[in-house]
Amino acid sequence: MCCTEKILPLLLLYLVECQVVQAENVTVMEGDRAEIACKLHSYDGSIVVIQNPYRQTLFFNGTRALKDERFQLVSFTNKQLRIALSDIRVEDEGGYYCQLYSEDTHHQVAVVTVLVPPKPVVEVNGDDPVENGDVELICTVPRSKPPARIRWFKEKKQIQGVSSQQQSGKTFEITSVVKFPVQRKDNGGIVTCEADLPSVKSSKQRTDFSLSVRFPPVVKIQPPSVLFREGDDLSLTCSITGNPQPDGVVWSRLNDTLPGRAERRGNLLTIAALSTVDNGTYVCEAENELGRSADEYVLVVYDPGAVVESQTSVSYAVVGGVLAIFVFAIICVLIVTVWFSMRQKGSYLTHEASGLDEHGEAREAFINGNETHERKKEYFI
Repeated sequence: MCCTEKILPLLLLYLVECQVVQAENVTVMEGDRAEIACKLHSYDGSIVVIQNPYRQTLFFNGTRALKDERFQLVSFTNKQLRIALSDIRVEDEGGYYCQLYSEDTHHQVAVVTVLVPPKPVVEVNGDDPVENGDVELICTVPRSKPPARIRWFKEKKQIQGVSSQQQSGKTFEITSVVKFPVQRKDNGGIVTCEADLPSVKSSKQRTDFSLSVRFPPVVKIQPPSVLFREGDDLSLTCSITGNPQPDGVVWSRLNDTLPGRAERRGNLLTIAALSTVDNGTYVCEAENELGRSADEYVLVVYDPGAVVESQTSVSYAVVGGVLAIFVFAIICVLIVTVWFSMRQKGSYLTHEASGLDEHGEAREAFINGNETHERKKEYFI
């Protein structure tokens, strides 16, 4: 035990003195800057050389040997020789040799690993979908190292896709396909393709894709909230939505032509100095490749002195419904009242008839009794 305690420190000291050059491995993202260091122990001024994986000499003591401006000298001291490689590529990956030429040649290898971050690209397979149909989206990561993982999200909820990969040299091409039904409300919605390197932190990349769902136009005339009299001006606005968006709208009057004073400016129709001859149904119409839609507005122009009942915001249908319920309730109450009244009256008549029968029997008994008494009386005489 004592001998072991004495020999172990000496062995460690021997290893440290012999380990006169040391290299550290480096992992870096493609396009970034990597620093390669050859650490020196017990440096005596001998020649220090750094070579690339192809055994080409990059630096000779602190002097550039290879004409590649991406390699730069960071520092050269009696403790280390450090160089930097900017805009690193996958082709630069491999072992970099740190060599010290003294009485004995010493060397160590610094392994440089280059990762390729994913850059997802999203496209729709085929034409833009039509409402109530299906859309198929493809997310492609052209290059990644190691293979990227792809996930899909719609409205912040993950949806399942089908992935495949193909290797090309040291990099991988990853493809994921997702398919789901769409409706009109999905137009302009965002679907996200997220790609990352599972073994590498902070490698997540996201690409948002805006859905384009095609549907026929929807036309709506915004009706004015005022009554029109002769001399007033009319302004109607027609709002349209659709995908593709209709080029414009067409204004017309049902079964008649537009008044000569009518002006059409895109979605706006104006008629100055209204008169009763302008009365009619005005139509706004729009169409795209998927269909046509229209909306109508009935214009009623009153004489200046006409008395017009004030309009209420409560629907006549609602008022009629309330009145119908009220009348029905009254009828039900009347029916119930009559039914109870008739029932009580019938009970009274029944009791009264029963009383009369009893009274008749009593009266008959009394009369019969009297007759018997008379007979008895006559008998004794």
